[in-house]
Amino acid sequence: MTRTNRRTLCVLGAALAVAACLLTSACGEATTPDASAEAHSPQVNSTLRGQLPQSVLDRGVLRVGTDASYAPMSFFGPDGRTIVGVEPDLGAEIGHVLGLKVRFVQTDFTKLLTKVSRGDLDLAMSAMTDTAQRARQVDFVDYFGAGTSIVVRRGNPDGITEIEDLCGKAVAVEQGTTQVDLLDRAEKNCAGAPIDVKTFSTNSDALVQLRTGRAVAVLNDLPPAEFLVNDSRTKSEYQLASTAQYEPGLYGVVVPKDQPGLREALQGALEELLRNGDYADVLTAWHVSDGAVDRISVNADR
Repeated sequence: MTRTNRRTLCVLGAALAVAACLLTSACGEATTPDASAEAHSPQVNSTLRGQLPQSVLDRGVLRVGTDASYAPMSFFGPDGRTIVGVEPDLGAEIGHVLGLKVRFVQTDFTKLLTKVSRGDLDLAMSAMTDTAQRARQVDFVDYFGAGTSIVVRRGNPDGITEIEDLCGKAVAVEQGTTQVDLLDRAEKNCAGAPIDVKTFSTNSDALVQLRTGRAVAVLNDLPPAEFLVNDSRTKSEYQLASTAQYEPGLYGVVVPKDQPGLREALQGALEELLRNGDYADVLTAWHVSDGAVDRISVNADR
């Protein structure tokens, strides 16, 4: 059995259980002792490993924060504890290159930057868009591209097809995300009918608002939006308002600004995964290859 096929079996099993997480506010906090989903062990790159901070080498573990409410990027698996998804699989592959275990830790999305900056976490990997404002506080190593989509109830009872249709209506989003900023900008074209932006601590909580009719839409990045509308457990509840994507950007792994060696080692590891095909394998297994990047940038090369 090939590496990709083994990972795909893990994906299928996890997908059957994800609906329970999507339909509730959360599945509880969880930590994965080792994010590796399989026994793939490429040779450690000693040059990249040598760039790591001594504290990381001594610990032997990369502590990676994520908000596990955003399938298929990061979410809770069938046991309700283990964090699975695109990002944990990429994290495991990074760990293989650097000779480290990788531990994903459930963390409030709004606290990720602070926890990385002060050293509570080594990294964060949580579908976080690399923006100039965020990059004032941390560095980003960019690994994926996605824009925003509008998710509505199945049948689209409110006739939402574009972002201007949200004027005067309630929209639910996860707090601290670029979708909040997008709605603020869109509201400037609402001509006296402001958007009622409801923010929640997790994306799962925002989806509850949509499912129960307390919001007409949820704004999600395209991969989580497509997961919702195609998964057998949730596709009867949700659909995309249209095929439009708004303000596409790059997801970045969050790295402390005072750890250039860690940033360079991470960039080098992702570049190696890009070259050897493991990066493409992960994205293919989770059906998100459209978000693939052709090079690994830092701070969007600003």
